[in-house]
Amino acid sequence: MTTPQLASDTAMILAAGLGKRMRPLTASQPKPLVRVAGKPLIDYALDRLVEAGFEKAVVNVHYLADALEAHVSARKAPQVTVSDERALLLETGGGMIKALPHLPDPFFALNADNIWLDGPKTAFHDLSRRWDPESMDALLLVVPHARAANFNGPGDFHMDPHGLLSRRRDGRIAPFIYTGIQLVSHRLLRDAPDGPFSTNILWNRAMEEGRLYGLSFTGQWFEVGTPEAIRPTEEALQLG
Repeated sequence: MTTPQLASDTAMILAAGLGKRMRPLTASQPKPLVRVAGKPLIDYALDRLVEAGFEKAVVNVHYLADALEAHVSARKAPQVTVSDERALLLETGGGMIKALPHLPDPFFALNADNIWLDGPKTAFHDLSRRWDPESMDALLLVVPHARAANFNGPGDFHMDPHGLLSRRRDGRIAPFIYTGIQLVSHRLLRDAPDGPFSTNILWNRAMEEGRLYGLSFTGQWFEVGTPEAIRPTEEALQLG
């Protein structure tokens, strides 16, 4: 069985955040450079891109930007373009808009602190196989609670049998958690606000239009948002 082609050759890694939940480890380094099992968080994402066959990555920088830019620029693969947000942190949505000249349609986007173990196919190939540009503005990789290590929250989304996503209802538990990985059409970013804003604004519109879809991840995903999550993640990675 042949591996499906990637829907895009480019991924944006969202790496400009302040890393407040990871303090005190982020007092002197950006969160994407915090090490887990001896390896900077962002290298887990970049290495996964290389393994999946990506040619290009865009990385946005803001907090302690010089250190992060030097780190990603030293890599031989993938080819990294830095989107500079030193002057103003633009949040997830604004960051995508600023980087848009470097992003094909569609493009993958992922958080810089993602660690995951793929299932039978890579997360990116699973998303590519499911992608339908005629009906989707964005396709989010989501994971059930049982496959979300270190995660203790109430979840993010409900998903119907067709893959359409809806928000967790107040006072309820949602069965799916957003992994931080998505496949995005430029259509999602149309008529976007100026300046900093969250991608949630665009997701809400896509949900209203029936164009925000999810795909359940078949591998294992690790939530690495705090220092306390590092050791159990390291132990799980050691077990494979």
